[in-house]
Amino acid sequence: MKYTGDLYSLNGGLPNEALCLNSENGKWEVYYSERGVKSQLEKFDSVEEACKYFYIEILEML
Repeated sequence: MKYTGDLYSLNGGLPNEALCLNSENGKWEVYYSERGVKSQLEKFDSVEEACKYFYIEILEML
């Protein structure tokens, strides 16, 4: 299975067509960034919950 680091961002931001993990105002966000827009935004209270969700989502993308 081949993939590139362009599929995701662990620093948030708005990269094009990437799954993102971000800390915002004491909460954790996981969202898909496309053309400068956050979509499918999910918010979590803990980094553990956010990482678990991020992991599941990234596996589905592969």
